[in-house]
Amino acid sequence: MTVAGQNLKDQIKKLVELQVMDEEIFRFKRELREKPAELEALKVEFESKKTKLKALEDKLKSVQVTQKELELDLKSKEEGISKADGSLSLLKTNKEYQARLLEIENLKADKSLVEEKILMGFDDLEAARRALEAEKAVVVQYEKEFNAKKKQVDDEVAVINDQLKVRESQRARVAPEVRPDYLSRYERVLKNKDGLGIVKVVDHTCGGCYMHLTEQVLNELKKYQELIACDMCARILYLADDL
Repeated sequence: MTVAGQNLKDQIKKLVELQVMDEEIFRFKRELREKPAELEALKVEFESKKTKLKALEDKLKSVQVTQKELELDLKSKEEGISKADGSLSLLKTNKEYQARLLEIENLKADKSLVEEKILMGFDDLEAARRALEAEKAVVVQYEKEFNAKKKQVDDEVAVINDQLKVRESQRARVAPEVRPDYLSRYERVLKNKDGLGIVKVVDHTCGGCYMHLTEQVLNELKKYQELIACDMCARILYLADDL
């Protein structure tokens, strides 16, 4: 006889009852580990999109700065031409006059190049703005999806935590009904075998690792004199038809 007058068969029934709860407990805990990882992957993707957006913002600023510099350069060229034109009447020799005309022509040529760059810059500026606006729309949409998914995951985690507490509470009421040495042995296997400590025999095979069981093992199981474990996976075995 064992705890509260129960025989070994009764004790195995309790272990099987615990196993049903423990499978759910292990599943809940595994889901609680996986949910944050799932959310972290979405967060990484979201941060990647924000990084791309920041790069496009920086590119637009760079194009704007370049345009501003070109406009200032153009203004400088125009002022130089105007100043040179104004000084022509003050020159006293033909040589000086011709040199100043050449200077003005060079300034006008430089001005044309700057104007061309500014026109090209307008295209670059517009392209940068379009790319930025398009990416902003992508980020805004992804942020909505991310926040919705985060809420969903948070809600699922809350539900799982509630379910876990219920199962652990139920387990806490059943566990004391199992003999301490049996419980210790079961929990050790449970931990080492990812939540599966006791398994039923199915067609002469272990329900955990599916190894074929000898007739001797089956006969020992039917005696109910001691807990019998699978030689391969160490899980405790039981005959479902006998319970």
